[in-house]
This record gives sequence, structure tokens and C-alpha cells, in this order.
Amino acid sequence: MIAVWRYIPASRNSYAALYAACEQYGFILEPVDAPEGDIVCYSLNSVEFSRCRDEIASADQITIAGGPHASAEWEEVAEVADYVIVGEGERTLSRLLSALFSGNSGAGIPGVATRAGLTPIDHSVRLDGFPCFTRMKGYMEISRGCPFHCGYCQTPRLHGAKMRHRSRESIVEAASHYRDARFVTPNAFAYGSPDGRTPDVEKLERLLSSMPKNHLYFGTFPCEVRPEFVSRETAELVVRYCANTKLHFGAQSGSNAVLEKMGRGHTLADVYAALDVCRSVGLEPVVDVIFGFPFETDEDEEATLSLVKDVVRFGKVHVHYLTPLPGTPFSGVQPRGVLPAVDRALGKLALGGRVTGTWHDKFGDA
Repeated sequence: MIAVWRYIPASRNSYAALYAACEQYGFILEPVDAPEGDIVCYSLNSVEFSRCRDEIASADQITIAGGPHASAEWEEVAEVADYVIVGEGERTLSRLLSALFSGNSGAGIPGVATRAGLTPIDHSVRLDGFPCFTRMKGYMEISRGCPFHCGYCQTPRLHGAKMRHRSRESIVEAASHYRDARFVTPNAFAYGSPDGRTPDVEKLERLLSSMPKNHLYFGTFPCEVRPEFVSRETAELVVRYCANTKLHFGAQSGSNAVLEKMGRGHTLADVYAALDVCRSVGLEPVVDVIFGFPFETDEDEEATLSLVKDVVRFGKVHVHYLTPLPGTPFSGVQPRGVLPAVDRALGKLALGGRVTGTWHDKFGDA
């Protein structure tokens, strides 16, 4: 039998991780642009599932689908795919491929769903148990899971509330294969923290000091930090050991009421304190905000615009419009439109290059 990976650019990091995991068990998942071979594997977010749904349904091959949308909406995906991987896939996909290559059904494998139902996953992945990548490269994942439960985010629902960290030795070895060391993690400054809620500065420094400064990027996309983790101690580690001169963190709103309702776990004061730290150590802040929460008032939206204006005096802002992701508390909500005055103000700031992103519905009318 031949198993292949349906290559989708948006899932290239998942491909790198799962290629490496499956290779350990003797399965080489070559990338393809259309179904071929005997088994076709997909990793899908909600947008990509919509695009690939008909392709999966009409494929002559055995189809396996995983990823964030498949994990959150496995019953929907199982209507078209033969098997659905629910949750983390490193061990589950390898088990399923082993069963199929042996001529057995994959039903009953923990973490696998079919139209008949789901067998719940029975494990969490130990990051050091699998390499970041082998032949197929992606960002180096240094931590997984998140103890915070922001209402718009799938991470704790997919990977759990307990953070798991790759060992320093494993990260250093993986980084030796790159010219530039860039990472992926829910919160870079939480690396090594037992609870993921407070930074372990000693472990952070041990990691960062183990790598060459000229090619180390930490605290930049997709390795951002949370504002309450930004202190003089943590920020100075970036200045001392890293090549980046920017620090990327999520504020998400300029309203404490909205921050509380989304379950963000920090306050507006934490955001301004992080901005002050960045300015004091010479790092340019890059700050995320989100518009469109259905419980926002006009005053809340104007408060977020006020925060944006404060940030762009010496930093940049990346704006998002709320996407109600499946499997999150905000799934199915109707996002609120942006006020015309706020829309115009953001547009003017974008023309000057200080604001990037989108504040309109990407899937509907602006």
C-alpha cells in the first residue's frame, strides 16, 4: 500500500511534525497535490475543509482527515472521510496506518473516529518522543498546550490546559539544522514553566544562551508572548540573546470588560506595562487586537482604537476580525461589525504602515 499526504500550505507545520512521527514507524508520506496512491492524509482547518470537502468525498482512496476542524467537528468530517484523527496525531496516525497496512480496520483505535463513532484518545504526546522534523521542515515546536482558556482559541481544546515543553537539548539539536532558529509555541515566555502561568526566567535563559544570537528569533510570530509575561527580566533576555528587535504579544482588546468576557486572563494595565517595558529596553512592540466580539459595545470598540493609537506611537498593531472557530465557546456566534469611524481610523493608520491585518469579515461582506 502507498500512503500520501495531501499538501496544503496552511498545514505545512502539521505535515512536518507528522511526517517525522510516521517516518519513525516506517511510513513515508510523500506530498501530493491531488488524491493518489491507496491512502490520502489531510490536515484541515475550517477554511481548508470547506475547500477540500468534495475532493475527500469523491476520492477513490482511503481518506484520513485530522487537524483543528476535524478535531472539533469530527462528526461532520466523518460524513466524507473514512477516518478522522481527533486530537494530537503523532501516535494516532501511525497506529491507524499500521492497522490499515496490515489489512485491519482502524475502528477502535484511540483518537480515531468514523461514521460509527469516536474512540476517545488515551494519551498526550510527549514532545521529546518525536523529532520536530526530518526531511520535511517546519517551525520548531517548543511547547504545546495552554492553561488559559480564551473563548476564541482552539489551542487548549486541542492540546489541553497543561503545557508540555520540548527539552532544551532537543531544541538545540533541531536548531542546528536551520540557519535561523524560529519557534512555534502558544507563549514563548512560558517555556519551561511547570504551570504555564508564570515565567521560569532561569530556564528561558538556559535555552536562549545555548544558541547563536545572530540567528535566534524569540517572541516573534509564530512564537508570541502574553503581555503579563513581559517584564524587564524576560525582555532583556531577548535583547541579550536574540536577533529580533521586535516583541509580539496579544492585547486583543482595549476594554477590561471585553478582556474578562473573552476569558483572556490579563488586564489592560498588563498591556500598558508590557509596552512600557518594551520602550525601556529598546524593543519595538507588535501588538495583536481583535474586533468583532458580539458583546462589545461602541465604547469598548473605541477603547480598543484608543489602545491602537497609543501603540502605534512607537510600535505596530496587527488587527484581526473575530473568527468563531468550531470547538470554542464562541463557535456559531455572529461577530459585530466595526463602527464606521473606527473603520476609517484604522484605514488611515494602515496607509501609514503602522497597522496591518483585517477588521472586516473575511467570509462575508465588509
